[in-house]
Amino acid sequence: MTNIDYTAGRLVLVTGSGRSGTSTVAGALERLGLHIPPPLIEADETNPRGFYESKWVIDFHKELLNRVPVRTIDTRPEAAALAAGVAADPAVRRTLVDWLREQAGHPQLLLKDPRAFWVHGVWREAAAETGRELTFLTMLRHPVEVAKSRDTAYLGDQTEEFRRQRATANIAAWCNAAFETEIATRDGRRAMVRYADLLADWRTALRRAGEQLGLDYNADLASGEHHAVDDFIDATLYRSHISWDEIDVSDDLRAMADRTWELMNHLVDSPQDTAVGEEFAAMRVDYARAHDYAVAIATDHTKAREAHVRRTVKANMAREHARELTTLHARIAELEAAASTAPAGSGRKLFGRKG
Repeated sequence: MTNIDYTAGRLVLVTGSGRSGTSTVAGALERLGLHIPPPLIEADETNPRGFYESKWVIDFHKELLNRVPVRTIDTRPEAAALAAGVAADPAVRRTLVDWLREQAGHPQLLLKDPRAFWVHGVWREAAAETGRELTFLTMLRHPVEVAKSRDTAYLGDQTEEFRRQRATANIAAWCNAAFETEIATRDGRRAMVRYADLLADWRTALRRAGEQLGLDYNADLASGEHHAVDDFIDATLYRSHISWDEIDVSDDLRAMADRTWELMNHLVDSPQDTAVGEEFAAMRVDYARAHDYAVAIATDHTKAREAHVRRTVKANMAREHARELTTLHARIAELEAAASTAPAGSGRKLFGRKG
């Protein structure tokens, strides 16, 4: 790794799938002395302890990715290329550079958003232009736990069919995000932190991550002295556990997710192991092929449903038209009957006024 004098300090981007502990680690790092530029996204019922996300960064990513659009969790193999294309706009880089310059005076800048890895290129360029070393801290949580946590938080009132479809999409998107995150973070300092490790022993987990990223904390984590992080991290939050029995996905997708999880875990202790990237390259090809097959089946299914909807709408319109004609004919008959029974010379006509 090239030795460069980063005069403005470091920029730590916290990434990882939603519901994987990104908010917990960001909150812990803030308490350890890293700076998150305000204003922050407010807490809500899905995350009552807070998101620890800079509103400007969230809005920046949303506006950028909505141009494509690319979603926070996206199963499409081409999603990264689409995001990179829109982020390549020089105006986008200038906007980001200007904002980063406003954060001068904070040598350890912490920014958290699960969308960040989609547009890592513009962050890398803007960080270099403003004299900051870009580093990544990625939270790892098994895809089954992520899917179950998302199910509990967002899908509680949905049907089993919908939940099964979303579980499949969530597991596939987790794999796709893992592939792209590994690519985005490999050229520089990076740290992978398991959510379970963070909750069980945050000092060991963050001491290792801090060494890998070159961070300076406001406490000696080896001392064991009480710290504000002790009051923040609640191990009882860890309620989901790995069990494929509760997630209905195909065997092939399950095998791919398990292997992806194994490889990402290997990077916890060996973040620069190039062998992981080589295997992921082959897995990305397999994933793209599987996704293409799934799209073909889904497209045919969608076309069949669209054809059924069109036929149903056409039949409903024909029935409504027939009802309207029947009503109109009945009304005409009533008027004609009334006209035929009117007294002679009354001047009543079917249409028009008395002459």
